Amino acid sequence: MSKQALKQNKLNLLLKSPENLFHTQDLFLLWGGGQKNTLYTTIKRYVQRGVLIRIKKGFYAKWNLSQLNPVALGMGFLHSFSYLSTETILAQNGVISQPILHITLISDKSKKFKIKEASFICRQLSDQFLFNKTGIIEKDGINCATMERAVADMLYFSSNYHFDAPNLINWEKVKEMQKQIGYA
Repeated sequence: MSKQALKQNKLNLLLKSPENLFHTQDLFLLWGGGQKNTLYTTIKRYVQRGVLIRIKKGFYAKWNLSQLNPVALGMGFLHSFSYLSTETILAQNGVISQPILHITLISDKSKKFKIKEASFICRQLSDQFLFNKTGIIEKDGINCATMERAVADMLYFSSNYHFDAPNLINWEKVKEMQKQIGYA
């Protein structure tokens, strides 16, 4: 295959991929491996041409960041299983009333980071609890805790946490969920 055909094949593979976010390793696998220098040169050229948008070192998008869900960006950056929980879910459900400055995620890493205007806090949870799907649902391609799972998670991280509207919480469901997950 000629060099031009190889370049066109890489571009076609990228554009046809259902994924919008890529780490350098993802692009390496998508394009079938090869030399690392060739990979980095291709990525650099695609960024210069606007085919890829550099989000952070080693992390790229096919589309403008304003077109991507900030939660999906954060989860993509983590590059491991994660779900939306704790303060973000509790605020969405009116259980806490203070302003939430960070999108809160649960993953196998403890990390704080920022992508564009979105700020993230990721709480680390051990695998035995993290991969227990009890109370985790998918909304628009994003894993989210139900309110009861978010309460159970918050109590796991901070047993004395103050909920502004505890009357909105189904405490029986929370207790049952804590048992199912293994928190209790």
